Amino acid sequence: MAADQYENEDHRIQEKFKQKTWNEIRTNDSWAIFKIMSEFVNGYESMARIGPCVSIFGSARTKPEDKYYQLAERIAYKISKAGYGVITGGGPGIMEAGNKGAHRGEGTSVGLNIELPFEQHFNPYIDKDKNLNFDYFFVRKVMFVKYSQGFVVMPGGFGTLDELFEAVTLIQTKKIGKFPIILVGTEFWSGLLDWIQNVMIDKQKNASPEDMNLIKVVDTEDEVVEVLDAFYKKYNLSPNF
Repeated sequence: MAADQYENEDHRIQEKFKQKTWNEIRTNDSWAIFKIMSEFVNGYESMARIGPCVSIFGSARTKPEDKYYQLAERIAYKISKAGYGVITGGGPGIMEAGNKGAHRGEGTSVGLNIELPFEQHFNPYIDKDKNLNFDYFFVRKVMFVKYSQGFVVMPGGFGTLDELFEAVTLIQTKKIGKFPIILVGTEFWSGLLDWIQNVMIDKQKNASPEDMNLIKVVDTEDEVVEVLDAFYKKYNLSPNF
């Protein structure tokens, strides 16, 4: 009988602990809404003053001696000279190259930083008043899409692919207006694009052939600016928000 009492008491304590834990989680979730709101408000107020920009994405692991780092820097320089600001994720690698090129071109250089357990630290080429910090990936991603006139996507990892496919999906589903999505580096992107065309579209019919028209593939900084200028030649250059 005593053993049963101990077992019942132990079960009661466990249930009480679980209930307390879930109550704490629900409370924390509710309060997190205010932190999320504050990130959106701060992001909107800061980005709305910046003007037309192009986002550059790519790996944080790319070293300065890498050809894609150097190409990203030249692209950002050309973009800034063409009248666009440059937005990056604010960290090292391709992001640093993008901000460095914009800084060298005396253009607007924006960094949307996020705290990560590895890789991420802000680079020194971001304008001091345009270095924004985020805790939430999804808030940061909204800023990239809402305040960009185009995406320039350099070779990168899963985060780069995440940004690329989110933009394509939003345009494909008409949740946002169309803007240029430019992949840089034929040798890097060709395998993925072949798979999308041959497997996803032709074989499985999971996307439409015209969806491939949402993406341009180039290899030089001049081609990047040509794609941007060709898209916006019939519009006045202005923020898309």
